[in-house]
Amino acid sequence: MAEISKDCSVPSKLSWDGLEALCRTEGLHCQELGITKANVNEYEVEFLCDYKKTKEEEFYLVKWTGFPESVNSWEPKRHLKCPKLMKQFHLDLDQELRRQKRRCIPKKLDKETSTIIVQKARLRQRLKSWQAQLNLTCNHPGRIFVINDVDLEGPPKNFTYINHYKAGPGIIFDEMAVGCECKNCLEEPVNGCCPGASLHRIAYNEHGQVRIRPGQPIYECNSQCLCSPDCPNRVVQKGIQFDLSIFKTDNGRGWGVRALQHIRKNTFVMEYVGEIITTDEAEKRGHIYDREGSTYLFDLDYVEDVYTVDAAHQGNISHFVNHSCNPNLQVFNVFVENIDERLPRIALFSTRAIRAGEELTFDYKMQIDPVDTESSKMDSSFTLAGVSSSPKKRIRVECRCGSDSCRKYLF
Repeated sequence: MAEISKDCSVPSKLSWDGLEALCRTEGLHCQELGITKANVNEYEVEFLCDYKKTKEEEFYLVKWTGFPESVNSWEPKRHLKCPKLMKQFHLDLDQELRRQKRRCIPKKLDKETSTIIVQKARLRQRLKSWQAQLNLTCNHPGRIFVINDVDLEGPPKNFTYINHYKAGPGIIFDEMAVGCECKNCLEEPVNGCCPGASLHRIAYNEHGQVRIRPGQPIYECNSQCLCSPDCPNRVVQKGIQFDLSIFKTDNGRGWGVRALQHIRKNTFVMEYVGEIITTDEAEKRGHIYDREGSTYLFDLDYVEDVYTVDAAHQGNISHFVNHSCNPNLQVFNVFVENIDERLPRIALFSTRAIRAGEELTFDYKMQIDPVDTESSKMDSSFTLAGVSSSPKKRIRVECRCGSDSCRKYLF
């Protein structure tokens, strides 16, 4: 609960609705709630609960912002100035009436229908609140939006949004970065800059698009480097640059992620982050996740299978990205501050141009054909609940990606 301004001194255990109702009733001002001297006596429509029409006029049952449902009131349409809420109410009503028709139920606006519409309105509030929380927590320019037009499932429980890897039990991050002294990292000789120290070339072109083949590592400039923050060899470390939407899928795949802007081919989209744990710990957690059908464990096996990323309860928006056998995102191993090859950062780049509104996906069972000695190190797989790469231990999970090249099973 946020602190109340000096003009408003009330018990801190009240809910936001109760707090606002008390403030308005007592004529108190509150900066946190946006209640000022100018609007303290104004009533704001929170959502519409019901609808009826007489020969003379249309009426809506109004839930007022900051007041309990006991003071809901029927108001004539001409008194209300909330066209967006009216439009949303009728969209929900039409959707519910269509559902009734499909189930051969007589179409009517009854108490049950009104209850469902109110539940949807309350769901939007919860998702809007979660959306605001996500955008306050994330440290990247790209905004996150949340929508569920499919059912009444709200924000996931026991999930915390984080921006970077979090060390799990017994894990210590040892940053060992050595900086470059380049003036122009793209124009340095082959053995120059940060990639050159590891006998690699810079992974990006002047537009920040990846130009190396999957399987080859990416070494970005770091905090020890003398180059500017605008250096073209700083891409993944700048975070998500695109507006993305977490949405509920309509084919049983749970939540998914959509791009809300056009994304060019070979462009960085997001990192896969979570809690770093040992493979032994992953095996233990995997038995629990197995029973839940979870798929949030990503083995970091670039050079050896020692660590695993667990994004089940702590992660970023990649937690919600679904699998596809024909994905539009590709995994790359990236090193910035930490050059420990056992702990790469997992970056997802676009494999092709992605349209605004298109769902983002990657292959949970990614296989990369070796292109050289280095790339043969990478056979990363997004494992199901800590199941090792041994075929005899695989759990057959049906794939619902719907692509023409679908393998029918995730594992």
